[in-house]
Order: sequence, then C-alpha cells, then structure tokens
Amino acid sequence: MIGRYWKKHLPKGSFILTLFSLIYLLGILFLEGLRMEHWAIILGINICFYAGKKSRKFILGFAIFVVYGIIYDLLRVFPNYQYNPVDIAPIYNLEKELFGFVFNGIRVTPNEYFAMKHNVFVDFLAGIAYINWVPVPLAFAAYLFYTDRRMFLDFSLTFLLVNLLGFIIYYIHPAAPPWYVARNGFDLDLTTEGNSAGLSRFDQLIHLKVFGSIYSKNANVFAAVPSLHCAYPLIVLYYGLKARCGWVNYLFGLLMAGIWFAAVYSGHHYVIDAILGVLCAIAGMTLYNQLLLKTNFFTKFINHYLKLIT
Repeated sequence: MIGRYWKKHLPKGSFILTLFSLIYLLGILFLEGLRMEHWAIILGINICFYAGKKSRKFILGFAIFVVYGIIYDLLRVFPNYQYNPVDIAPIYNLEKELFGFVFNGIRVTPNEYFAMKHNVFVDFLAGIAYINWVPVPLAFAAYLFYTDRRMFLDFSLTFLLVNLLGFIIYYIHPAAPPWYVARNGFDLDLTTEGNSAGLSRFDQLIHLKVFGSIYSKNANVFAAVPSLHCAYPLIVLYYGLKARCGWVNYLFGLLMAGIWFAAVYSGHHYVIDAILGVLCAIAGMTLYNQLLLKTNFFTKFINHYLKLIT
C-alpha cells in the first residue's frame, strides 16, 4: 500500500532519493560524525527534487558535483598517509633542483622566495584568483545547464573524472605542500591541520577569515600532488572554447593564469604540483573525449542521463 501511494503521489525516483538520504546520513554518522554541511547537502537535494520539475532536473544534473563533494569529504575518513609514505623532503629537493634559484646567496624554491618577497597588491590579486577555483567551474556548469545540456554533461563528467584521477594519485603518492615544510620541516606530523599559508594575508586585508575557514576544513593535508586547483581552470577554458563563449574565454584564461601563479605564490603548491595538475586535466579530458565517448555503454549512459535532465 505504501508503495502504491508512493508511486501515485510522489515523483519518480523519490524512493531512491529517500534511500540514498538515509544511507548517506547513517554512513557519515558512523564514519566521521554528522556536521552541519552534511545536513545541508541532504536538505538541499531533497528541496530541489520535490520543489518542481525544473529544480528536479537541475539537481539531477548537478548530482555529478554532489558525487564529487561526497568523495572529497571521504578523503578525511580514509587518509592517504595510511596507505603510502608521505613525500616531504624528496619533492622539496626536486623542486629546488628544477626550479630553484639563488637569492641573497642562498638557493631557494619559488615558494620560499615569495614568502620573503610579497606585497599587498599581489596578495589581493592572488586571493581573488584563488577563491574562484570552485565557484567559477560551478557557475560555468550552471550556464551550460541552461544553454547546452549535452555539453553540461560533458563538462561535469570530465570534471569528475579529472578529480577521480587526482584522488587516485593522492593515495598512490601522498605529498606535503610547501607550507608544511616551512612550518614543520621534513618531519612527518600527522596531527597537522589545514593551513591557509600565504592566503592568510588576503584574509588580513579584507578582515575576514575566508581562506582560514576553508582550509580549517581541509580533507587532507598531504594531497598536494597533483594540484587540482590548477586543473579546474584548464577544464573550464577548454569547454569555454568548445562552447564558443567569446570574450569570456579571455577571462577564463586570465583566471587560469592567476590560479596557477597564486598556487605557488601562496605556498600551497610547488611548481611541480601545478604542472602535474595541468597534466592531470589534460589526461582526464583526453580519456573522456578519446576513450569514454567512443564506447557504446558510455554513449547510452550519456543519452539516458540527457533525457533525465531535459
């Protein structure tokens, strides 16, 4: 009887959503304890799903980003340093060998140089660029959702694939960021929490703990390689060019350069991390376009997904 009522009065997929909501909340409660953002995710999904057809299609499309968020959150539950040794000194020494230079008679990395030589203007620009590493991809996804839903799926699934590749590398090769070495040296301290590093100067400028609050919730300190911060803007620019976004692509390109620079300037990534992040994006886009899109199973999946959100 309940099933008959459910089928008659509630939207298709309601049972699956309810089951997912319960499993997610119980799973998170068991694994790490529920936080406000977990409730917010479930509440937001359910509101969008039941509010109407348009919002239901929207949340079904953006379920791809929900999956990304859930997987990212689980990184804190299963820390990568439990599975492989953390690279601290080797990557620092390699960075110094490849990209280091002599400053005041001492060979330094670009991060160490910027830690000594920075100014208010660049601090502000770096913060503005870096704060957009997720908002811009999400905003671009929303734009594609309302203008070209097939390209929306291509962009969103590419975004997810690149993240999955990055997460796999996190577990294969855990690595400490530059700010960790500046703070702790080469000793492994698993109690170290996320740090806003050079981005704290931006927080001081605007008198708000923007990056401080973000990095206090960092899912994993030892996930510097590859820099997914540097991967995202390249994906946005690539699909921006495919979507023929005109002059907006110049903004995407400028933002990409700004994020790449800010990643190193702020002490969050080595140049090596940034390069590997770019290569990760290229690998993900290549795999998606040259492999996945050419398989029958994935093509059917895309077509079915497209019907659900149009």
